[in-house]
Amino acid sequence: MVRYARHRRSGVTVLPPGLWKTSVTFDHTRRACYTGYVTQAIVNNLAPLLFIVFQDRYQVPYEMLGRLVLLNFATQLVTDLVAVKVVDRTGYRVPLVLAHVFAVAGLVLLAVAPSAVAPYPGLALAVVVYGIGGGLLEVLVSPVVDALPAPRQGKAAAMSLLHSFYCWGQVAVVVGTTLLLAGIGDASWQVVPLLWAAVPLANLVLFLRVPLPATVAEEHRTPLGTLLRSPAFAAALLMMLCAGAAELTMSQWSSLFAEQGLGVSKVGGDLAGPCLFAVLMGIGRIGYGLWGERIRLPWAMLGCGTLAVGCYLVAALAAAPALSLAGCALCGLAVSLLWPGTFSLASARFPFGGAAMFGVLAVSGDAGAAAGPWLAGAVADATAGGGALSGLAGLLPGAGDTGLRAGLLAGAVFPLVLVALSAAQVLLARRAASPPSIASDAAVRP
Repeated sequence: MVRYARHRRSGVTVLPPGLWKTSVTFDHTRRACYTGYVTQAIVNNLAPLLFIVFQDRYQVPYEMLGRLVLLNFATQLVTDLVAVKVVDRTGYRVPLVLAHVFAVAGLVLLAVAPSAVAPYPGLALAVVVYGIGGGLLEVLVSPVVDALPAPRQGKAAAMSLLHSFYCWGQVAVVVGTTLLLAGIGDASWQVVPLLWAAVPLANLVLFLRVPLPATVAEEHRTPLGTLLRSPAFAAALLMMLCAGAAELTMSQWSSLFAEQGLGVSKVGGDLAGPCLFAVLMGIGRIGYGLWGERIRLPWAMLGCGTLAVGCYLVAALAAAPALSLAGCALCGLAVSLLWPGTFSLASARFPFGGAAMFGVLAVSGDAGAAAGPWLAGAVADATAGGGALSGLAGLLPGAGDTGLRAGLLAGAVFPLVLVALSAAQVLLARRAASPPSIASDAAVRP
């Protein structure tokens, strides 16, 4: 019987030389990480595709639907905070396996808990459970890929390629869920999360076997306090918050906006809204992964942020439904670099930040991902049906649900702030006649 030695701290599997060629390698690790982001796409995007089902069957209002999104990312945020303190000490394997366990359990609960418990509490319970899995994945997958053997100059491209799999996972979720619901009917919607649970279940088995890199040793790791006192890191945190809000506000609400605000069918709205959004976001990330070394990342993020502002304004203000849908979809390309780009800038600036640095960045991104969609839902409720902002409804086009238009209009503030931060960095870099401060200062050591 062959025995495998395991690194006690990192969980790296050390294989006998004769078996290495036929056994798992870091290529398998990279593929498992790609599937990890597909899993995160499932837990983040499946429930919003079912919003119309929840509203019809359980009479859940907009604000409470937005609260489910808030609950998901608030759970991920709390999970990030806890993981920040333990991952560098425990290694990657155990929390990665646990992440997939929670993802599977949450998806199963999404199918059974609304009937077994009560509709809204059951939905909330499922969201909390798979939110724990999503939070762990956000903290763990990016630093694992960043630590895999690769040239330092190719790290930003590798990170962008990794995050593109979130987009392709989102495409698969949108297309698969939409077509499945069209085939089996809304009455059998519980089948959908049970089928998607197979993805994290299979990846769980893979993460039990693949080799994993060691975490950054404590004597080399940049202390968290040093990071938090750095103005460059503070800028990265605010950029992550705005990136998360800009991406998730549009992706979470575009399906319902297309159906109720623009009068598009369920299938047409899902395919032309969140599906095309995810396709263009994936194309943007793969494109930067292939050719990104030719483009300075801060300039690319400045351009993407500016385009995102325009997309939000078009989606909210265009009178023609086709133009509003185009704004929703093109926003996917606009936000494609904002999240992975900020990760890459911070990693290049603080290469010894370790998993704790990625965890704190993920906390900020998840805070934006929670607050943005909730804010859009709250503004939509306040604008429609004689709410506190009902006067705004008369200023917006369309005879449909102008409340959702107002919600998307409010969401434009997040890419606008990111544009201001990116422009400030570019200007500072030009004055210093050197690459922007987050991207290229010397590594900070403890």
